[in-house]
Amino acid sequence: MRLLALVLLAGLSLLWLGEAFAVERLTGEQMRQLVEGNTATGRYSSGETFSEYHHPDGRVSGYNRDRATPNRDACWTTTEDAICYYYGPIETRQTYCFTVERSGTLYVPRSAVSGNIIGAFTVQPGDPEKHADRVPAWYCDGLISQGKGRGRLAGR
Repeated sequence: MRLLALVLLAGLSLLWLGEAFAVERLTGEQMRQLVEGNTATGRYSSGETFSEYHHPDGRVSGYNRDRATPNRDACWTTTEDAICYYYGPIETRQTYCFTVERSGTLYVPRSAVSGNIIGAFTVQPGDPEKHADRVPAWYCDGLISQGKGRGRLAGR
């Protein structure tokens, strides 16, 4: 895990150096193709980690910030220019949307609201950590717009 942190930190440093390195902003369709059926593993700017397998049916197995607390209701979807995640039942749902930039094999998500870099991740094919085997399956209701403060997203 320490090696992954160093690789991510080095990759972020290269992004901040300027235009000497090619950076590509992904479309929503490119993001879907990137993560669907694969695992995104990375570190937030805060130092917390995540590793999430993106099921083709919209579920997200694995963990977000706390390895000891596996996802039990997380879902993902894409828009024209972002990837969005939601966690929890409709009453307390939290929704997060990100644009994603690629530099080589390093991906850098930015808050779709503020534009701030929130971390970095890499993508592994399939579900190498067997996240999908750790908790019972759930259903993604597709109601991402019903998360608190998401009126703007619903109007897109």
